[in-house]
Amino acid sequence: MSDQTQGQGTSGPRRVVVAGAGMAGVQTAVALREQGFTGTVTLIGAEPHQPYDRPPLSKAVLLGKAEGSAFDIDFEALGLELRLGCEALAVRPGARVLETSAGPVPYDVLVLATGAEPIRLPGTEGVQGVHLLRTLDDAERLRPVLTEQHDIVVVGAGWIGAEFATAAREAGCAVTVVEAADRPLAGALPAEVAEPMTTWYADSGAELRTHARVERVEPGAVVLDDGSRLRAGAVVVGIGARPATDWLAGSGIELGPHGDVLADDHLRTSVPDVYAVGDCASFPSGRYGERLLIHHWDNALQGPRTVAADIVGLTPVVYDPVPYFWSEQFGRFVQYAGHHTSADAVVWRGERTGPAWTVCWLREGRLVALLAVGRPRDLAQGRRLIESGTPMDPRLLADPARPLKAATA
Repeated sequence: MSDQTQGQGTSGPRRVVVAGAGMAGVQTAVALREQGFTGTVTLIGAEPHQPYDRPPLSKAVLLGKAEGSAFDIDFEALGLELRLGCEALAVRPGARVLETSAGPVPYDVLVLATGAEPIRLPGTEGVQGVHLLRTLDDAERLRPVLTEQHDIVVVGAGWIGAEFATAAREAGCAVTVVEAADRPLAGALPAEVAEPMTTWYADSGAELRTHARVERVEPGAVVLDDGSRLRAGAVVVGIGARPATDWLAGSGIELGPHGDVLADDHLRTSVPDVYAVGDCASFPSGRYGERLLIHHWDNALQGPRTVAADIVGLTPVVYDPVPYFWSEQFGRFVQYAGHHTSADAVVWRGERTGPAWTVCWLREGRLVALLAVGRPRDLAQGRRLIESGTPMDPRLLADPARPLKAATA
């Protein structure tokens, strides 16, 4: 990775341009002011809406309990320039120019924060009644679908599919979730951990169909590859997301195999004075010994502090957080911290068929990840234990009545 310009130097305040006005972009701009940056900060947002938080879209906004989720930030008071409805199109690093739909924007430092975009179901581009759930406009288009209590088919039993199915059932819709894999959350969790979650769908009144692939979508129906037809007043696709980085082609900014911007441990890219933060970027984790690409809210909240500190020239701090996310689905609060792929042991706390339980992953006797269902105290204590690398006693850890912090070796 290349060296970045540090500090503001003797040439006076500089121009920082942030491409992307979601959580990562907004927090970068705010962090720059909090850390003393006095130069120009411009936020480029493709959507016309005031910058907003995304998690409420699948809950309060979708169900009509809130009109929006705009950030409670006084951009004018912070001296932050907003350019909304302005799409980033290309980067010309040699000229230090960001090309946008509203014309070229010069920069001294550029921060890429364009997030991720949902993967579309092949063959459904432009098909009426097929929806994604990523933006405020998506949520507003789906709200009347729930209000009118349509029969809904959800494609994909991942986090977003489960959250949407939860909201749709709460609204009184008939919901069928189709999943190509043999279980929900197949791409995120091991089979033994995801298996108890299968019953949550039926408990809520939703039908879950696994080993089910969509052959095609017709007016009012979804046809599966086994020939069965599912009634569908609406189809919601939640089959994953990919970094929104196609627009960086030809820029010289190095991308990974998933389209992720390859940032270093200070979130610097391969091009001088260009950073990447949030869902669009991956970074090397010393804690886990691999590069992480994290599409979750907490990463978009934490990364901007590292970027801002590096831009203003504060003492560099390596970016290596304990990943964290949460999901509210089928009346349960699910939280996850860490990264479990390198674990060599698994310990369960509580009965997995019950309303509250925790799974702990260990590596060489130390906690590396945990998933807590209805046990927020386990999550809070476990996250700190992961950060500290404290040795654990698996026998004590398995006792759900014992606080995690009291299960150390």
